[in-house]
Amino acid sequence: MDENPGLPPDLRFLKTLVTMLTGVMIVGLITVVVLLVTRLPGAAVTLPDRLQVPNGTSIVAVTQAPSYWIATTTDDRVLIFAPDGTFRRDIPLD
Repeated sequence: MDENPGLPPDLRFLKTLVTMLTGVMIVGLITVVVLLVTRLPGAAVTLPDRLQVPNGTSIVAVTQAPSYWIATTTDDRVLIFAPDGTFRRDIPLD
């Protein structure tokens, strides 16, 4: 007589499902990692050599748009620059 009988059919089915789920999760994780690595670096932003900032102004953040640069300042203003870095406009924030 066999000392270790095989697993019952229900338990064998459950074991197969768990094994398949593990494989699918591993493939999904690898796919997510590959997509993040290939998609995140993106194109490098080309910042002008120098933004012509008005005297006494400190920039907090800079954003690039297709035809201009936007900079926010510590004194609650928005500065708009041309693509080459020359100053265009100053907009106060209320």
